[in-house]
Amino acid sequence: MTPNLPAQIGSARCGPGQRPLVIAGPCAIESEALCMQVAETLIEVARRQSVQLVFKASFDKANRTSATSYRGLGIEAGLNVLAKVRRECGVLVTTDVHLPEQAAAAGEVCDVLQIPAFLCRQTDLLLAAAATGKAVNVKKGQFLAPEDMQHAVAKLVTAGCRNVMLCERGTFFGYGRLVNDFTGLVAMRALGTPVIFDATHSVQRPASLGGSTGGDRTLVEPLARAAAAVGVDGFFFETHPDPDHAQSDGPNMVPLEQFEAMLTRVLRIHEARIAGETA
Repeated sequence: MTPNLPAQIGSARCGPGQRPLVIAGPCAIESEALCMQVAETLIEVARRQSVQLVFKASFDKANRTSATSYRGLGIEAGLNVLAKVRRECGVLVTTDVHLPEQAAAAGEVCDVLQIPAFLCRQTDLLLAAAATGKAVNVKKGQFLAPEDMQHAVAKLVTAGCRNVMLCERGTFFGYGRLVNDFTGLVAMRALGTPVIFDATHSVQRPASLGGSTGGDRTLVEPLARAAAAVGVDGFFFETHPDPDHAQSDGPNMVPLEQFEAMLTRVLRIHEARIAGETA
């Protein structure tokens, strides 16, 4: 068995020949009001830009640097918020799962389950995600070569999940720094799965703020442009109306009011590449 190409994510299709998939939202579920505000804005952006949208927010940030850092609303309250966003806004939704026992509940609400980069080798977690029957988006570990993601794909496919996506989010470069090897996008697409480029987590500077992770959001757009030029099937962005006061990953998130302009410029490069390939 091989993965589906394009991958089916609810009503969306991600892969060659499809409109770009944009996964976007705040890092953590801070409140229902925040998620509704961001989702409603992103839906309008997606409509104007003719892209497919998946709303993303995490009910638990289980890998925060400090034990005192904000983690989210928790699985029950968080999934209730995501269910309301999905129901009332009519948008596809996703969230992280960190433990195998979280997968079934998340699969009842979400259209795609996200496997965090640090956990991309966790066999039981991958098998539990596959058992939900939902699409699975696996973030490449910061410590892995792109080609090594074939093993995560194989675990999911063997367990019956054919709608697999891989997500690039940077590679450790010494301490407290991530870099992007854009040849890895080509290598992962060669595994037969759609590839998503996570521009916001790629600009993280892990633990650089002492008890929390820093970053440089001004680098989000340049990296997303580069990924668009190389070739990806979708983009992942975290965005927030007031990122400087966000509870998680504020330094990396794109201000919501700037999101559409940034996305427009990235999509122009994506479209130019597609036109060049088909000319």
